[in-house]
Amino acid sequence: MKVSADTGVCVSSGMCVMHAPEVFDQREDDAVVVVLLAEPPAEQRDAVRQAVLGCPSGALAIED
Repeated sequence: MKVSADTGVCVSSGMCVMHAPEVFDQREDDAVVVVLLAEPPAEQRDAVRQAVLGCPSGALAIED
């Protein structure tokens, strides 16, 4: 699994961080998503999928 984020469409809701804080963070200045682990470990995959599904702007993507 590989995770990516389109920071140009991110609306800074923080849903990704709520679902997978080990994988996502937000920038200090504008709260736009930051991917901490582009290839998360197996134990984080369900949380990452929930984060992608819960993203209101569709800024997150998974490539299997």
